[in-house]
Amino acid sequence: MIRIMFVCYGNICRSPMAEMICKEMAKRRGVADQIMVASSATSTEEIIRGVGNPVYPQARAELERHGIPCLPHRAVQLCWADYEKYDLFLGMDRQNIYHMLQILHTDPMGKIHMAMHFTGNDNDVEDPWYNGRFDVVYEQLTAACAALLDQFTK
Repeated sequence: MIRIMFVCYGNICRSPMAEMICKEMAKRRGVADQIMVASSATSTEEIIRGVGNPVYPQARAELERHGIPCLPHRAVQLCWADYEKYDLFLGMDRQNIYHMLQILHTDPMGKIHMAMHFTGNDNDVEDPWYNGRFDVVYEQLTAACAALLDQFTK
């Protein structure tokens, strides 16, 4: 079983979208038992008094538009203990990767990659918080999740 953690800045848009897309794609392919998927944030901006905010409404709407259920979710911050628990950490952009390395202090096992890595490029996944292009983010994450599942499931 491969254990995957998607990471973005706030854990309310891109990383939970990736988590939900990957889980649903694995279910549809019949390989859900071969993966464990979660998501987290590099910041605490979306976590107030210890309680994380839910998935951003426009991100939820984009998932639902494609028939992907938006499972219950609250933002959580990446922590050092996650490094022991997960096999792969996929950051949405270069700034996320930088902050992941700050939080985890190191990556001796080479677990940290860009989310698009398995598609053959290391492009950033757009941040829809700034441009509202949730449709583009959905397409990018669908490609990333398909490539990831192709690589790690049978």
